[in-house]
Amino acid sequence: MALERLDKILSGTGRWSRREVKDLVKAGRVTADGAVVGRPEDKFERAATVLAVDGEPVDGERYVYVMLHKPGGVLSATEDPRQPTVLDLLPPHLRRIGLFPVGRLDKDTEGLLLLTNDGPLGHRLLAPKKHVDKVYFVRVDGVLDGADAAAFRAGMTLEDGLRCLPAELEVLSSPDTGLVTLREGKYHQVKRMLSDRGKPVLYLKRLSMGPIHLDPALEAGMWRPLTAAERAALEALP
Repeated sequence: MALERLDKILSGTGRWSRREVKDLVKAGRVTADGAVVGRPEDKFERAATVLAVDGEPVDGERYVYVMLHKPGGVLSATEDPRQPTVLDLLPPHLRRIGLFPVGRLDKDTEGLLLLTNDGPLGHRLLAPKKHVDKVYFVRVDGVLDGADAAAFRAGMTLEDGLRCLPAELEVLSSPDTGLVTLREGKYHQVKRMLSDRGKPVLYLKRLSMGPIHLDPALEAGMWRPLTAAERAALEALP
């Protein structure tokens, strides 16, 4: 088991700088397995140690995983000088630890967005050869039908030359709405595919990505950490 400095573990949560951790330790406010820590450079094993500040346990895990219900009008980016980004919806301590969106949703698209500082996981979810399913609810200007569903299943080459892998389109009870399942994530793909069918998208919302489904309790703009079961499901991805 690898040992790491306390100040590195605590500053990695984004809640304190290393200088602030030093002051916390000096004031006797940090404990490890119930014992007051004497020095910020003392080393501990993250997973095997219960760290606490002022008696409150601190999650010292190396990686952080957040589910966000992205609202419309917000960029799927880490920073932008002119427009709000998804990171602006998070508290300050989470904005300081290098979180990034796993894949992007268009500015006007809503729904599930995962944010993490786990680069390898982001690669596994986004790599084209992994074919991680992404499910979207869509409303179009027009009427979806069996011919549209068949075109999606066959794979499409769009007028602009974009080649799309076979996908699924399930027409819902209201024929201007449907569920689209993609196994890739090309730029504006859902919108471009439906536009090619002559049925432009009016509203788009991502409902799931791989094993992770948007929590119905999360209103637009809200977030929560992934549960242990959700993290395990992501780790089980090949």
